[in-house]
Amino acid sequence: MRPRDLVELLALAALWGASFLFMRTAVPAFGPVALSALRVAGAALLLVPLLAARGQLGSIVANWRPIFAVGVFNSALPFLCFAYATLTIDAGVAAIFNSATPLFAAIVARVWLGDRLTRLRVLGLVVGFAGVMWIVVDRAGLHGKAGLLAIVASLAATLCYAISPSLTKRWLTGAPPLAVAAGSQVAATLVLVAPALWWWPQVMPSATAWAMMATLAFACTGIAYLLYFRLIANAGPQNAVSVTYLVPIFAVAWGAVFLHERLSWPVAAGCGVVFLGTALATGLLRPDRSLIGSRTS
Repeated sequence: MRPRDLVELLALAALWGASFLFMRTAVPAFGPVALSALRVAGAALLLVPLLAARGQLGSIVANWRPIFAVGVFNSALPFLCFAYATLTIDAGVAAIFNSATPLFAAIVARVWLGDRLTRLRVLGLVVGFAGVMWIVVDRAGLHGKAGLLAIVASLAATLCYAISPSLTKRWLTGAPPLAVAAGSQVAATLVLVAPALWWWPQVMPSATAWAMMATLAFACTGIAYLLYFRLIANAGPQNAVSVTYLVPIFAVAWGAVFLHERLSWPVAAGCGVVFLGTALATGLLRPDRSLIGSRTS
């Protein structure tokens, strides 16, 4: 990976880590639905003109059905679920749940696309999900029913994110990445606009809350998508996916600095177990093959 790619990887992780901070600070003022709708609408306002400048608007029309599905599963639903979750749980904990996305993605790819799972990947899935359950057990009793619902929402968001890669691979191979990014934000906006108007906040959010929302939309979503697709093009998907490991680190750091959040030792340990499992499941960590057979299931 070139030094420039590494800088962009760190910038992307910082932006996506900060998204949990901005969600947690802005969602009490807007509510989960309105905040999520404004987030995707702002990102669309940034990305669509860039797509038009490249003369690729026709790609959205040509692939509108799968792009609409990506908008639902990669933006509308997970943004809404995580916004709801951050009403109750810490930003860092929500980001740790998000880091389990590759684990769910491996299972979805196996069921939907028939991708093979080696023994090593199966071991990674078992280890990773053990870490997730460890965190669930530690967090579930802290906020009663609200905390449990927040955890369920976080896991639902992670599952939605996991569906998108298989969906993209199945129906959008060859489509311009920027068209998928821009079109999915337009689709998510269309899905969320009516519910947002219904659940619009009765009290006008403060200027600070609007600034938080704008940063979440333009920087943590629009610009972040541009960085992500640049990384895929310049450094390859395998290097780009490593951002998964860095996002929770930044999210925890931002939460500690600005919100005075602190992770318990059990959650920190569970986070380490999730990282280990994800590294094994995605092939970033490859132990000696003599220790673990390579037969597929």
